[in-house]
Amino acid sequence: MTAVVYTTQLQAGLGMVDETRILLDLWKDEMDGKELKHAALNSGRFPGMSARRLRNLVSECFAPRLLRDGGNPAARLKLLQPILTTREFEQSLFIATCRANLILADFVREVYWTAYTSGRDTISNQDSRDFVTRANQDGKTSRPWSPVTIRRVGGYLAGTCADFGLLERGRKQVRKILPYRIESRVAILLAYELHLAGKGDNSVIGDPDWGLFGMDRADVLDQLKRAALKGVFIVQSAGSVTRIAWQCKDLKELMNVLAQS
Repeated sequence: MTAVVYTTQLQAGLGMVDETRILLDLWKDEMDGKELKHAALNSGRFPGMSARRLRNLVSECFAPRLLRDGGNPAARLKLLQPILTTREFEQSLFIATCRANLILADFVREVYWTAYTSGRDTISNQDSRDFVTRANQDGKTSRPWSPVTIRRVGGYLAGTCADFGLLERGRKQVRKILPYRIESRVAILLAYELHLAGKGDNSVIGDPDWGLFGMDRADVLDQLKRAALKGVFIVQSAGSVTRIAWQCKDLKELMNVLAQS
């Protein structure tokens, strides 16, 4: 039986990049979703946004993406934010969003990158709807979605990809595919995060998160070999065995090195 993995949570905020910056600024260590909602409602930093809409942003977007695992993703991104460029912040949030919304992760890997590598210039809302329809047929939702929900979720997928820079922005039925490559420092941070999570070096190289950037094991190895020139780790590879020797003892030390690069 196919596991149930897909939800409609993207509808609450799509990429939610700018809003996440504000919410991260308001968020304090160990603050839960309820406390963050209260802080956001009383901050005055979301003018023109209804209380209901703001509550949904926190509960349906920010919390699933960044308050999992005791809030560790939020703490990590907040710590990194001062040294990240706009593009690096977006890509870091993109990874977190895909982890929380498996329908987006699969859409990026299966539809976006398939279209990109086959030389297509555009992805249409119909492509998105076809993907969601297949997911329903394969039992990847808790119950069959209506045609209206399928159409809307297809639009959410395309809109979220546009927010993160994979597709052109705007309300369009057909969007241009934009070049999308992982930033060097994001690659380093992702590899280090996977390392801290207890993954072995070969598992780090083969983690599914790299597929969000269209990368296979060979691509990842090449990327990390180039990144090793920054002096934060040493990569050794022989046949199917890869070794990564990290030169930084913790994330803060790694940040200091990256801030100077």
